[in-house]
Amino acid sequence: MASILKYYWVNEYHFENGDTMDELDSKLLELLQSEGRMTISELSKKMSLSRPSVSERLYRLQEEGIIDGFTARVFPEAVGRSVVVFVQISDLKAGCREFEQVVEDIPDILECHRVTGTASYFMKAAVANMESLGLFVDKLTPYGRVNTSIVLSSPIRYRCVLPNDDKSDT
Repeated sequence: MASILKYYWVNEYHFENGDTMDELDSKLLELLQSEGRMTISELSKKMSLSRPSVSERLYRLQEEGIIDGFTARVFPEAVGRSVVVFVQISDLKAGCREFEQVVEDIPDILECHRVTGTASYFMKAAVANMESLGLFVDKLTPYGRVNTSIVLSSPIRYRCVLPNDDKSDT
């Protein structure tokens, strides 16, 4: 994670060798996030670049830590976890390291973020049913105040993350 924060100037990512991320790098990131199983040949056709050029860009994006890995996105409901919740933990009763070790071992937690504001942590979790949600909350209660919000719908389930090209943010 730290490597992605190495060099930012005027909303441009600079690789360690000084090159900046260009539109082709952004296009490659967009294509991979929309269809991660695309082959180098397919990517090269869509980008109108040679396979070696695409391979080089892909390698550089991985080495710089911009591409963290290749995984499948699985919808929780499809694997029997029909209750998706967002959880806020406030008034933490344990140290951050201790709490983070505890939540690391709870497989229902899909994401965990240490945040600013009234809550200390914001998490996304998926459980099978309301009974499972109760048991999940019981695991967290000893560590602080637990506030859950059940997801009713997700108008945007996933969105590609691309470099910020808005120069007005500076």
